[in-house]
Amino acid sequence: MSKVLFTIQYEIIPEKRDEYLKVIRELKNLLKAEGLESYVVYEVKGKSVAFLELYTFTSMEAYEAFDDLNDERVNILIDKITSMSVEKSTRYNTLVQLPEE
Repeated sequence: MSKVLFTIQYEIIPEKRDEYLKVIRELKNLLKAEGLESYVVYEVKGKSVAFLELYTFTSMEAYEAFDDLNDERVNILIDKITSMSVEKSTRYNTLVQLPEE
């Protein structure tokens, strides 16, 4: 079974940094799903308002099922992050691990 990495990279409005960090802490505590191996947030070195969220899923099935997760509080926090993001700065990537031979 191939692992799946899903990344979201964005910049936030500089004045919202402290609020953003609080939201991310809460989100990290709430994000639990079957097949979600880890959820980590990185700050881009040298850019105090640029971040990357990294989700690691155990399989493609787990990744696809994650979209169906309907946790109201998680959705509220994700909407908050979106509202703090600089317009048109968000980039998404889905990476699928190559099978081992």
